[in-house]
Amino acid sequence: MTAKPRGDAGQAFPIYVVMVAGLLFLAFAFFAVGKASATRNEAQGAADAAALAAAQDARDTLGPPFVAALMTPGGLNEFLQGYMFNPVSPCAQAQRLASSNRSDIASCTPEYGYLRDRMHVSIRTRYPVGDTVIPGTETKYGTADATAVIEFRCGYRFKGDPGDPVNFRCDGRDGFSIDPTDFDQGAWAALSKAIFAVHLVDD
Repeated sequence: MTAKPRGDAGQAFPIYVVMVAGLLFLAFAFFAVGKASATRNEAQGAADAAALAAAQDARDTLGPPFVAALMTPGGLNEFLQGYMFNPVSPCAQAQRLASSNRSDIASCTPEYGYLRDRMHVSIRTRYPVGDTVIPGTETKYGTADATAVIEFRCGYRFKGDPGDPVNFRCDGRDGFSIDPTDFDQGAWAALSKAIFAVHLVDD
């Protein structure tokens, strides 16, 4: 009678253990990558929202200087070429949106240009990726950058002298007129959306 070898099963068991351990490590590694990716996506969403909020707030501050520019010879062209809005209020709005997304503003800076101003925002999440099998993720925070532009979208024509009504036609839509001597600044918030587009752009 031939005896069965008893060492085969014992020798295979450590191999199974190593394979299972390897598969578990890979699963945890993929989980860590997923958490890092999710944190990055959330950071980008917070940065996009903050940049848009900053640009929209900046647009809403343009009413008084815009209407004042219509009162002086060449004033509107000078305004579109070189007016520099104060970034304090726009950046405060950016921080407000960042906070609502559990993030903070790392930097908030304007860039002024002809017919097109920009608001650059960088954020950092208040929460890290968390503990994973990959070392360092417990202190790794999400960061992201975003840029929104404030873009003049109209053509215009003066009816007469500075201070007279100005005709605007924006994005091919029906035209409208602004009389700088009889303009309600309270109506600027709604009107500004027709005159200035705000949208995200790639850096």
